[in-house]
This record gives sequence, structure tokens and C-alpha cells, in this order.
Amino acid sequence: MPITLLGFIAVILAVILFNAIKILKEYERGVIFFLGRFQTVKGPGLIILVPGLQKMTKVDLRVVVMDVPTQDVISRDNVSVKVNAVIYFRIVDPEKAVIRVANVFEATSQLSQTTLRSVLGQHELDDMLAERDKLNTDIQNLLDQRTDNWGIKVANVEIKHVDLDVSMIRAIAQQAEAERARRAKVINAEGEKQAATMLSEAAKILASEEQSLQLRYLQTLKEISNERTNTIVFPMPIEFVEPILHLTKKMGS
Repeated sequence: MPITLLGFIAVILAVILFNAIKILKEYERGVIFFLGRFQTVKGPGLIILVPGLQKMTKVDLRVVVMDVPTQDVISRDNVSVKVNAVIYFRIVDPEKAVIRVANVFEATSQLSQTTLRSVLGQHELDDMLAERDKLNTDIQNLLDQRTDNWGIKVANVEIKHVDLDVSMIRAIAQQAEAERARRAKVINAEGEKQAATMLSEAAKILASEEQSLQLRYLQTLKEISNERTNTIVFPMPIEFVEPILHLTKKMGS
């Protein structure tokens, strides 16, 4: 047999062996088709295929991190915002991921965008800003249900940014300032109420005991005498004034 023929046969055998032997990593699986029909899922490790009869589609089972492009969302209270997010998912059923959807990653990306707009559009702006964890869970659960038929498991969804127009930011700032002013007035009014209540109780106690009133009068004189001033005002007890007022009233009558 000529050497050239032997070399040709060796090349053909090498090509056949190269196409027949596949090695899959730990995180990879091979979806095997026999004459175009699904046969089985194999891997990881060494896989031997029948050239010409069997075909393999390789599937990666690791978690995929996918950015959801910025979406224009109109909230339930008619506020326009721009929202973007990130989703974490992985393929758990290689057969479904290959057979039931043409491009599993593109399909998941498009579904994530529509789901993000749908879920956030049902909530008001305050919910988007204050209840982000709850919204993340709602989006994740909805995505997980819809992608289950594609062999996808959505592990997590995180809303990254909620961007507002400049005019809306100013309006929110004014609202927050008004809320702080309202709280300050309420606190001030509550303090005035408590002070008035305590003064009323103190007046009742002083009125019930004459000695207490005299002691308070003497304490007031002491405090005034300690003041550095040229004018000193001496408060006159009301019991000193009442006889004078009574006498004046008699003389006038």
C-alpha cells in the first residue's frame, strides 16, 4: 500500500476520532441528538459520539449574570422613571433549554425587560424607592414561573437604579422639606401643651397652700435682687391689693 494512501487513511481516522470524542467540564452538559431526534443528556467527562449520526449541543450550567437595559416605566401615580436591574439565573434542565427555546439567553433578557416594566408599573413611586426588596422578590418569582418551561431557574433579581427627572427630584425635596416643617410644628405644639399643663398644675398647688405662695414670693424677690440692674420691680401679693380695691369701690359708690 502506498505511503500516501496510508497517510490519507490516518488523517481520515484522526478526523473521525476528533469528531467522535468530546470532553465536557464539570459544569457542562451535552444534549445528544440521534438523527435529529433527542436521545439523552450526557456529561461531564468523556463523551463518544457516532460521527454523522449523533450531534451534541453543549450547555453551560453555571450562574449567568445578565444586565437588564434601562427601561422607561410609568408608575401607578403617573410618574415617569428610568429603571435598570440585574438578574442571576442558571440552566437546570439542558433538554428544555435547547429544545423549547431557540436562544435561551435572548429570550430571558426580553422577558426580564417586559416583566420589569409590568411589575413596577403596578406600584407607586414611593414603593419603588422604599420597598425595593419586595419588588425584587415579586419580579424574581414571576420570572421564575415564566422561564420554568425553558429549564431556567432565576436565583435573584436586583433593581440597581431608579432615576428621576430633575423636576421630580426638586418636587420630592420640597415635599420632604414640608414634611420636616410639619413635624417641627407638631413637636413645638406638643411641647407648648405639656408646658401649659405643668404650669396649670403648679398654679393649682400654689393656690391651695398660702405658705407656698409666700415662699414663691420671697424666692422671686431673691432672684430679682441678684440681677445687675438699676431698676428693681417688687411684685405685690394680690392679698395686699384686694383691700385697697375694695375700699376704692366703696368710696366710689
